[in-house]
Amino acid sequence: MKKGLIILLLFLSFAASGYRKPDVYVIDATKNAYLHNNMGLRYMNERLYYAAIQEFKIAISLNPNTQATAVYYNNIGDAYMAIGYPDMARQPYEDAVKQYSLNFQYYQDLAKCYKALGLVNSKIKEYSREGNALNKVMLGLLYAESGNLKRGIITLDEFTMSEPDLLITPAVKQHIKELVKQIDDL
Repeated sequence: MKKGLIILLLFLSFAASGYRKPDVYVIDATKNAYLHNNMGLRYMNERLYYAAIQEFKIAISLNPNTQATAVYYNNIGDAYMAIGYPDMARQPYEDAVKQYSLNFQYYQDLAKCYKALGLVNSKIKEYSREGNALNKVMLGLLYAESGNLKRGIITLDEFTMSEPDLLITPAVKQHIKELVKQIDDL
């Protein structure tokens, strides 16, 4: 009886002691990529573009093939455009569109980059070929960048009618309204 009581007391003392395993710190690359992206955005606000570009590159290397990576690519492109290097911004913008093709901002930034490089007409020919339905988004933006606002509106409107349920469609519709307003102001 005495032996059973001792075992019971030992068991209860361990159960009531609150012992738990020590916490283990887990390194989370995704969280670290997010932090590096935010640091890059801070550098962008302070106009420290080289440091921002390096932080965005670190973020991409820590978290390469996710939807968030498209944001990091787009941020690198923005940094290169801010310092006047559209040739360096082209590849990150294209990578952002490839990584996540349903963000309208990526298409707008890429179209502006093509305009800065003087590639609008050649890219219009390239995107005019049938293929991906999202090519119409880029094509409409390129028409607008080339100064042909009416054709850009028509192309973007064709896209919204053919793909009404895509996530990008509301942003395209909003941009169409802005283009129509530009035409009205002329």
